[in-house]
Amino acid sequence: MDASSKSRSRKVSATHRPAQGQPLPHDSAARHVSGTAVYVDDMLEPEGTVHLAPGYASSATLGPIRLLDLDAVRKAPQVIRVLTAADIPGLNDCSPSLRDDPILADGRIEFHGQVIFAVIAATRDAARRAARLARIEIDEQEPIVTIEDALKANSEILAPYQFIRGDVEAGLARSPRRLKGSVHMGGQEHFYLEGQVSLAVPRENGEVVVYCSTQHPTEIQHCVAKMLARPDAAVVCECRRMGGGFGGKESQAAQWAALAALAASLTGRPAKIRLDRDDDMIMTGKRHDFRIDYQAGFDAKGKLRAVDATLNGRCGYSADLSLGVNDRAMFHSDNCYFYPQTRIFSRRLKTNTASATAFRGFGGPQGMLFAEQMMDSIARTLRLDPLEVRKRNFYRTGHDTTPYGQKLKDNIIAPLVEELERTSGYRARRRKIAAFNDQNDVLKKGIALTPVKFGISFTLTQLNQAGALVHLFTDGSVQINHAGTEMGQGLYIKVAQVVADEFGIPVDRVRITATTTDKVPNTSATAASSGSDLNGMAAKAAAGVIKDRLVDFAARHFNVARSKIAFAGGIAKIGSKTMTLGELAARAHSARVQLSSTGFYATPEIFWDRAKASGSPFFYFAYGAACSEVTIDTLTGELRIDRVDILHDVGKSLNPAVDLGQIEGGFVQGMGWLTTEELVFDSKGKLLTHAPSTYKIPTASDVPADFRVRLWKSKGNRADTIYRSKAVGEPPLMLAISVFCAINDAIAALKPGVIPPLAAPATPEAIMRAVNAMRDM
Repeated sequence: MDASSKSRSRKVSATHRPAQGQPLPHDSAARHVSGTAVYVDDMLEPEGTVHLAPGYASSATLGPIRLLDLDAVRKAPQVIRVLTAADIPGLNDCSPSLRDDPILADGRIEFHGQVIFAVIAATRDAARRAARLARIEIDEQEPIVTIEDALKANSEILAPYQFIRGDVEAGLARSPRRLKGSVHMGGQEHFYLEGQVSLAVPRENGEVVVYCSTQHPTEIQHCVAKMLARPDAAVVCECRRMGGGFGGKESQAAQWAALAALAASLTGRPAKIRLDRDDDMIMTGKRHDFRIDYQAGFDAKGKLRAVDATLNGRCGYSADLSLGVNDRAMFHSDNCYFYPQTRIFSRRLKTNTASATAFRGFGGPQGMLFAEQMMDSIARTLRLDPLEVRKRNFYRTGHDTTPYGQKLKDNIIAPLVEELERTSGYRARRRKIAAFNDQNDVLKKGIALTPVKFGISFTLTQLNQAGALVHLFTDGSVQINHAGTEMGQGLYIKVAQVVADEFGIPVDRVRITATTTDKVPNTSATAASSGSDLNGMAAKAAAGVIKDRLVDFAARHFNVARSKIAFAGGIAKIGSKTMTLGELAARAHSARVQLSSTGFYATPEIFWDRAKASGSPFFYFAYGAACSEVTIDTLTGELRIDRVDILHDVGKSLNPAVDLGQIEGGFVQGMGWLTTEELVFDSKGKLLTHAPSTYKIPTASDVPADFRVRLWKSKGNRADTIYRSKAVGEPPLMLAISVFCAINDAIAALKPGVIPPLAAPATPEAIMRAVNAMRDM
């Protein structure tokens, strides 16, 4: 090693900072803003690529297919072939659970937009035009569309389920005060910027590679293999990045991947499908909407004695992921509050609408909205400050257990809320708002401070595992592949930071390759906010194996104690010697030391006995709180969000810039669910809000101008998590419940002591209905 090399080495080492905890930009940030990030639809299409478009009965919702005339479709210009259920050689199913979701409808349709056939044509435009030429006649039956329809018909897709603690009826009977209520909340369209899209490329010997915008490449692999009646090993699924997923590409990317793979298999040509936005919204599932009916027993100070809640979830026509979603709604129906005696009962209702599916929070937001509405209603009844009622019912750390038997060992909600109460000026602002409302008849203000407690882990225990594959090259650069998918949430850069720190190199020396099933197999979905926890630990394990091999080699080769070997700034310090990591890797390679390794991680300690409704399904909890202030116009229902203060717990942040972005984005998405995003179906079950013209996601102008977000100064998560960080993907969405509660607070100012009949989303129309109802009381 020459003198100049030594000088460079010392300089790099002296300025090196660990990557973990640094606010580094997203690994694709520059490509995102310059438009050069490659998504599936941006990939160069192989020569001979054909294109698909789905076909459905545009005027019907439910019933047997009486006529399916595709002659005009087949004769249309540039059409190569038309696919029906009869063309599927294997299993006609794209369900992640109960095999109740056909890829192509066979004999009958169950909802408006269900795909009956698919057109293969030379161009996408030709395929879409041809799909409209089909003659389809349905013997129409009366559909079940709403929760009320399903309850009346006793229509269920899955068996009911419940948690019970104590004697809730006796607890209610003995309570000094009782309250009955219902909480209504709508669903939500994922509205990912990149729609559902897949490109399937046939290979030799019946193999196929599917490039898919999916959160679950292994699920795509399994679905395609079953459909083609081929082994899993004959199918590879790859995903470099998604333009958003939010749960909508966890299970529901499978149908479109399957159609592309079927077309590729039957034509021997690459095949691509990209859904039009309207088709995407009509044909794919949404967040589950809920009606939660409850009774609460409490004392004169609002302290709960008993809670009996029935969660009615609208699941659509097939099971999809509704078992887990409805279970998680139950898990989070307590939020931060201890229910001494309780019954949490869940009904999973079948309707003739597209199957509801995963959506950020996976049922948790619905459960929490109920808890917060109940707290507000108790406070209104007693004419108390809702925040005081909330605080009186908080779990006590290390003492109270959840309705499903898990003890809270990491509970920080009380001090976190106290800090936000102080820094947001909640008390003084509530007094000013009361004075404002006394002086104004038309405009009314409201404020609410609500907490979040969100369990981190898949509640299906077997999903809590991940794998990784790491290569160290002889120039000191590192390549990693892991099971997580990148959907804009910053997972790739976080895992790169972990690996960089394990080797003591700058993060720009680490490359993460596209997630693919032929490198890391048998993966779980990137969901449940577990991406960094699982894949970060798996990557750390793989890097650690290689690092141990290097240390063993260096100790032998240079006759140095292992304790005298360290890595930092791209430099390996071996006793008194220094060399670059690349130089050490090259020497180790010459000595036939393996520089590749797999890594594996399975979350410890968690367990869940669903039959007994008991266990500790969550490895830890993420906490946060938000204080929101709003103004409503009681003549028009218009809403303005004046100010938002957020304090959120991420443990020791792996990347504060990414985490802050996730908190802000999650909050705004939750705000959309609760204020502007309304799914409207007609009486036949046709979705009427299936385009940006009629379905309103939040825009930049909806984001409050005064938006204050801080990270809780945490001592760190438990020691056996990845660098003591906490998950941040889903929990922030539920901070937006504070906005809905603030709207309720503003409406309640019209008639103190009365509970506003406000349903979510609180659109201007919904606000006006509640305002008028209050005036009529």
